[in-house]
Amino acid sequence: MSDWIDICALDDLQPDSGVCALAHGKQVALFFMPKEDRVYAVGNYDPFGQANVLSRGMIGDIDGQPMVASPLYKQHFNLQTGVCFEDDSVRIETYEVRLDNGRVAIKIAG
Repeated sequence: MSDWIDICALDDLQPDSGVCALAHGKQVALFFMPKEDRVYAVGNYDPFGQANVLSRGMIGDIDGQPMVASPLYKQHFNLQTGVCFEDDSVRIETYEVRLDNGRVAIKIAG
């Protein structure tokens, strides 16, 4: 079963930056990319640095694929798939995002 969880207003997010939210006990990193008119949600946990820091990472793209670079050891993770660009055997959690009436909701499998 999956649940949609209302997280925040879109206006609460910083453009081209990340914030961390707590949803059902999980730290979720949210990234608002206004040029794409899109919000991405991934797990905040960096499997290489073993710390909850991805919301503080730099975002951009690699070959047109949206990514976040960990602030610790600089690995890059695809914001759509969660796969690490440097080591495709490692991935982070990704969450489906819904924007509705200026609100951001994510879907967490339960």
